Amino acid sequence: MLVLRKGAITQRIIPRKRCYVAPVRGLYPAIDPFDERRISVSGAHQLYVEQSGNPEGRPVLFVHGGPGGGTDPVQRRFFDPERYRIILFDQRGCGKSTPYASLEHNTTHHLVSDMEAIRRELAIERFQLFGGSWGSSLSLAYAQAYPERVTELVLRGIFLVRREEIRWFYQEGTSRLFPEAFATFRDHVAEDERADLVAAYHRRLTSPDPEVRLAAARIWSVWEATTSRLQVDKGVIERVTRDDFAEAFARIEAHYFVNEGFFARDGQLLHNAHRLKGIPGVIVQGRYDAICPPVSAYELHQAWPDSELTIVPDAGHSSYEPGIVHELIRATDRFASSRAQDTRG
Repeated sequence: MLVLRKGAITQRIIPRKRCYVAPVRGLYPAIDPFDERRISVSGAHQLYVEQSGNPEGRPVLFVHGGPGGGTDPVQRRFFDPERYRIILFDQRGCGKSTPYASLEHNTTHHLVSDMEAIRRELAIERFQLFGGSWGSSLSLAYAQAYPERVTELVLRGIFLVRREEIRWFYQEGTSRLFPEAFATFRDHVAEDERADLVAAYHRRLTSPDPEVRLAAARIWSVWEATTSRLQVDKGVIERVTRDDFAEAFARIEAHYFVNEGFFARDGQLLHNAHRLKGIPGVIVQGRYDAICPPVSAYELHQAWPDSELTIVPDAGHSSYEPGIVHELIRATDRFASSRAQDTRG
């Protein structure tokens, strides 16, 4: 296991004579919410928000990926339910939030405002943010806008929404690692449109024809699911191609990526990393992440002295690979045990 602190490389050395192998941490047991509600925000959007765990525990907001991925009950299980007040929400247009797959009034600025609205609605002074992939992007955007509201950040599979990262996954980069899967993704669009595949898919995903939208959505979603793990998981592919998931996921992702995340400048999240000063954080990154390569995690760590970067040597992008799960739960357990902070409004 490679652990980086403040730009230095630290190796964990195991004594030869007495070698103990720490057990790999798994997810906490399944739990049900103690509170489910809808919060009305701008543009007629209604957000699904749920709470589980300990109502008096340390507040943590789970920020899902995509954008457009929605939440899943398994995501509650990254946190000790006796020590955490676990808050999940579906971002605009996806999951149980409404209107379904809506792109209107749906930008990063809106989502950051929604997170702040959730904090106020639940009368929380400060909370931990936990997010991977796009969830890491949105967590960083919120923390840079409201650093005084964030106790810690636990981030996985860093995505800084830079042009080079979008191009890596949707144009040329991951294509060299998964050429057969990429051929299916590429060949769904006409040859004269292939110079900008995100734009080509965006046109289809915003088509007035529902069959055109759904066909593009399924292929877009399969491309991401195929590349997310070290070993392709057919169950994940089946889930993401369901009609009730694929269209919102692909449509909202293309909407955000064709608009470069709606940021004021390319690389804004890295440029503004100085705003994270004083916020402790853990970055967990799979060495063989084909969607969000480790360079982004490394560059964020270099720009954020209060962070710790752990590179898991046998993992890809998914948060559910064993080494990733282990490191994420080590982080949430550690922060749950840290000095209590004022988190009530």
